Amino acid sequence: MVRETGANLKRNPTLTLASVLTISVSLALVGASFLLRDGVQNATQRWQGGVEVVVFLNPDVTPAQRAAVGRFVDQNPLVKRQTFVDQQAAYKEYRRIYKNQPELRDVLTPTEVPPSYRVVPKQATVAVVDDLQRVLSRRPGVYRVTAATDAVKKIERLSGLLTTGLAFMAVFLLTAAFLLIINTIRMAAFARRHEIEVMKLVGATNWFIRIPFMLEGLAQGLVGAAVAAGGVFGLNRLFRDRLDVTGPQSFPLLQSFVVDSSHVVSTCVLLVVVGVVVGMVGSGIAVGRFVDV
Repeated sequence: MVRETGANLKRNPTLTLASVLTISVSLALVGASFLLRDGVQNATQRWQGGVEVVVFLNPDVTPAQRAAVGRFVDQNPLVKRQTFVDQQAAYKEYRRIYKNQPELRDVLTPTEVPPSYRVVPKQATVAVVDDLQRVLSRRPGVYRVTAATDAVKKIERLSGLLTTGLAFMAVFLLTAAFLLIINTIRMAAFARRHEIEVMKLVGATNWFIRIPFMLEGLAQGLVGAAVAAGGVFGLNRLFRDRLDVTGPQSFPLLQSFVVDSSHVVSTCVLLVVVGVVVGMVGSGIAVGRFVDV
């Protein structure tokens, strides 16, 4: 059967090359969609890590009230960390923000600018941010609590849409690769249909005829998946090097889309496994109509 498999691969070099290229391109696109999905999730998580809930205190808040709010924030299990900004620091920030607008810059005095706590939640989801905003706004001495709730909602919605869309794209590409492999192996079996009939007449079993084609699909799937995995790994390495912040042509804004090396390796291994499985199963299905007669 191994000898027959080798003969099949040599006998149809054009079809073999077509199958390998089909698997390579399809699985490379599948791997790229997987990595892009991971990049979107990384970017979303890093963006959420910078979300803050700002707790503005009354300008005339008492030391006891301020300390009580600080303790409440420190003891809250939803809070990752907090930073206190006193009136002097808040006034400097206020003047820096409105430095080009003197009509607003000179309106307030240092005693009129409220101090605040800058609170970073452990999970910057809409539910957590809303919960923190609700409970903190009820504390004595708190003037107002602000948070980018609408921005968090938009980011979560966009991330969900991109992740779902890329997952559907990966499934679509994998299905296309599967169908193309079936068609390619079916063409090879059709070209040898008379030889298959002769083998059946002399007593060859269906599995004896089917297995060389399945091994042929396995070899094609393995080679194609290996090429795809190498391409995905190389493109990811090039993408990561291009985003190096120390390089002359870096893109710091896209740094959050860089995928960890462990995810790249696991994706490449998955591509090889999928290529082998798709090649064998597709070949078995394709040749079935010629042996089950």
